[in-house]
Amino acid sequence: MAIELKNVTHIYSKGTAFEKVALNDINLTIQKGEFVGLIGHTGSGKSTLVQHLNVLLKPHVGQILIDGENIGADKSRLKAIRAKVGLVFQYPEHQLFDMTVYKDVSFGPKNLGLPEEEVKERVENALNIVGIAPELYEKSPFELSGGQKRRVAIAGVLAMQPDILILDEPAAGLDPRGRDEILNQIKHMHETLNITVILVSHSMEDIARLVQRILVINHGEIVLTGTPKEIFSQIDALEAIGLSSTQSAYIVRDLKGKGFDLKEDIFTVDAAVEAIFRALESQRS
Repeated sequence: MAIELKNVTHIYSKGTAFEKVALNDINLTIQKGEFVGLIGHTGSGKSTLVQHLNVLLKPHVGQILIDGENIGADKSRLKAIRAKVGLVFQYPEHQLFDMTVYKDVSFGPKNLGLPEEEVKERVENALNIVGIAPELYEKSPFELSGGQKRRVAIAGVLAMQPDILILDEPAAGLDPRGRDEILNQIKHMHETLNITVILVSHSMEDIARLVQRILVINHGEIVLTGTPKEIFSQIDALEAIGLSSTQSAYIVRDLKGKGFDLKEDIFTVDAAVEAIFRALESQRS
């Protein structure tokens, strides 16, 4: 397995009047090559959880293992762990800083002390994966569109060749076109690189379309886990913790109430459109 959490607890402001349990006794495994979605309401512990996976935060209780290695056991291993686990924060384009796209993406590999030829190979490969054309390499990253900036920022993480890629709201603030570009690139990266991907998102539609398994976190605890079909069919359970299912699931439920012959486990737009057309054809015949 790629990731294992054993009885992980994290407490903010421990020992003060502002003490807050952010993660509470979490046990979790994520397999190599899995595409996992992490959902929960604001303040549920999503960002706290993923920041533990490359040792930006450390648990007060429990262990986190990456490929069987306890990542908190040896401080001298932090650089290697962070190279293995790439974390893309919200609005990663705010971290762009260099004069050109190429220089920005090459910063991480150069810091690893790699030969110039390997740095070049990694940079060009990463930019190709995220769909940035060679004619943009020498442009300032600040001249690019919002979606392009986001992709360059992700390329900077990919150039480190992580085994695990964590994305915290990667499409936040983008227009519809930029949003589709980023999410389609993430799906493409998972399919072509076969890396483990963890996607944190408030968009149920994005999670339903992209991931293989969903983790639902509430008040610092994993309360539900399963396939998108298993999770999004539990509308009442999601609403009880302040979340919702997908819009498609609600539309299907309403149409069933009006007499349409539709299955209850439809939760994506494409599946809903197909099922509704079939139901209409059936009614006509």
